[in-house]
Amino acid sequence: MNRGRLIWAGFTLPGALTLAVLFIAPLTMIVLYSFGTVDFIGRPQFGHSLDNYRQVFESAYVPVLWRTLFYAAITTAICLVLAYPLAYCTTQFAGRFGHVIIGAIILTWLVDYLVRIYAWYAILDDGGLLNGGLARLGIPRFHVLPGTPAVLAGLVYGYLPLTILPLYAALTNLDRTIIEAGKDLYGTPRKTFWHVTLPTTRPGVIGAVILTFFPALGDFATAQFLGGPNQSMIGNLINSQFTDSGSVTFGSALTMVLLLALVVLLGGGFALRRLGSRRTTTRPVPNLESIGASS
Repeated sequence: MNRGRLIWAGFTLPGALTLAVLFIAPLTMIVLYSFGTVDFIGRPQFGHSLDNYRQVFESAYVPVLWRTLFYAAITTAICLVLAYPLAYCTTQFAGRFGHVIIGAIILTWLVDYLVRIYAWYAILDDGGLLNGGLARLGIPRFHVLPGTPAVLAGLVYGYLPLTILPLYAALTNLDRTIIEAGKDLYGTPRKTFWHVTLPTTRPGVIGAVILTFFPALGDFATAQFLGGPNQSMIGNLINSQFTDSGSVTFGSALTMVLLLALVVLLGGGFALRRLGSRRTTTRPVPNLESIGASS
């Protein structure tokens, strides 16, 4: 038995080494640099200073942090509003073509990310497809790029498939007898949805929020190509510190702040998802009695 365990442990060694080299080692360097300083020519030096973390929360950078949270939250909300009806209609009415629809959505997401951003640039540019079509209809052109609407459009388009997948999975596994029970208790379609369908698929909603909010929070390419200085996100700020003669130590501190925020929010998201799954398991028909009583 011990020999078998050693053999299986040996199979995990390549993956463990890859994780250590490509993840743990760079993360360790980022942590060390975040407490460091730079010399007179800008090279990072190890140290034990908290000045970089103090600089993160200075007035010049706080608006970027809030803007990043705002963009990620708005993107997540829009994606949920668009994805839930699509996933619901696909599972309820598409039948055997549901997998084809989901496959087509995933296929669009597999296109290179920069190609998709450039496509939005070609659509929203002042001389692009949108303004060109409006001009042919006699409608005055309007300026979209760069701007917040363009950035949000790119973020929603980029992360919408990630929102759809967990919702589709949750709605596919939804027990149809629960919905029928809500209808039998004289629940209207709207009340049945709010009191039965939505609470039952809450784990899928939480999973969709996690898969959308956190990647959007760390995105920088969308704001870089579709936005301007007033639309920059924390990812753009980190990128500039590492690539555009910025401070590597300050960029490392920004990275650590973002990672810590992600860990805290992700832990809260998983806790809510676990709580939602537990409630769904213990009470598969939440508030069903209230539907019949209020009808």
